[in-house]
Amino acid sequence: MHSWPTPEVPAVSGTPVELKLYDTADQVVKPVDTTPNAHGEVGMYVCGITPYDSTHLGHAATYLTFDLVQRQLIANGHRVHYVQNITDVDDPLFERAARDGVDWRELGQSQIDLFRSDMGILGVIPPRDYIGAIESVNEVIEMVGKLLDASAAYRLDHGDIYASIDATAQFGYESNYSREEMETYFAERGGDPERPGKRDPLDALVWRGHRDGEPAWDSPFGPGRPGWHIECSAIATNRLGATFAIQGGGSDLAFPHHEFSAAHAEAAYRQRRMATHYVHAGMIALDGVKMSKSLGNLVFVHKLTEKGHEASAIRLAVFAEHYRTDRDFSDAILVAAEQRLARWRDNLARPVGQVDAAVVVDKLRAALADDLDTAAALRIIDEAAGDHEGAIARAIDGLLGVRV
Repeated sequence: MHSWPTPEVPAVSGTPVELKLYDTADQVVKPVDTTPNAHGEVGMYVCGITPYDSTHLGHAATYLTFDLVQRQLIANGHRVHYVQNITDVDDPLFERAARDGVDWRELGQSQIDLFRSDMGILGVIPPRDYIGAIESVNEVIEMVGKLLDASAAYRLDHGDIYASIDATAQFGYESNYSREEMETYFAERGGDPERPGKRDPLDALVWRGHRDGEPAWDSPFGPGRPGWHIECSAIATNRLGATFAIQGGGSDLAFPHHEFSAAHAEAAYRQRRMATHYVHAGMIALDGVKMSKSLGNLVFVHKLTEKGHEASAIRLAVFAEHYRTDRDFSDAILVAAEQRLARWRDNLARPVGQVDAAVVVDKLRAALADDLDTAAALRIIDEAAGDHEGAIARAIDGLLGVRV
């Protein structure tokens, strides 16, 4: 599946600073492992959308976070292999299509097209590999086979196959959730703890046997379709290897999705950790209330741009607070971002009062290398003026994706 056009990313001057990010598993800010893989690259996998609704600002904030990560790595001279999936076959997609009386494939394609458009408008660097669940069915079948061969998965009736949480000794390390927390969030986030016959209520579905009215693919263990978590396991490891640098997504994916996608890969390939960093972005609220489809309080990226709001201003509104915080979005925050962008343009265009551009760029690099401290980075730019050679503007574009 194709992604979207790659924006022009200016080279950034100054001294590279080692990128440090908070790792959810180790619960500490630590250096990203940029040791090149066999292809001389740093691997990053970010979970993509389930395409049953338009891209809202909560989605965009997550992908803007990992766009920042990729930009810091590129500015430091690393080659990045970025992979993202699209869950284009799943229950929420079927349910929304049935509700609206449309074909689930058509619904999915329309929302994928809109997502591509939004990411292009926002200047997000696209993944090299943009892979749909449908494209990866054979990869999932292969991984399910590995889990069965390793006695890490088992069969139930209706052709369903589940992976055991006992398949890896370290299950639970990624999220650090207690058993009680796991049970709560598993039930709330797509799990089926009450499924009869499961060895443990937390065991996750890796292959759903065919049901009437659902799409199915042939496999050695009968017709069916992939489970949610194993989709990401297969797509990531088949492109980045059994272990890689960064697994990313929103904080609501830490459990169960990232916990299980890591566990499936680790059981299949007998590795201790799938990723050396598990990175999670906070949730976005609208006027103090978390954005959700059920509440209907969503801010859509394409609606903002249709009203004339610049992509750079939207990025600044998202970057005003730290990526890991659950933070607010409002008209006032967007207006403040637009005013800030206008000040930057005026300040950097001043014919007099030039600051030392090299110092500003190095400070900017250092702030963003410190767990993407965008608030500090924005304050540094607030004080800059007289960018006669354009070095500061290029750094702002290259590191933040904001065009001044």
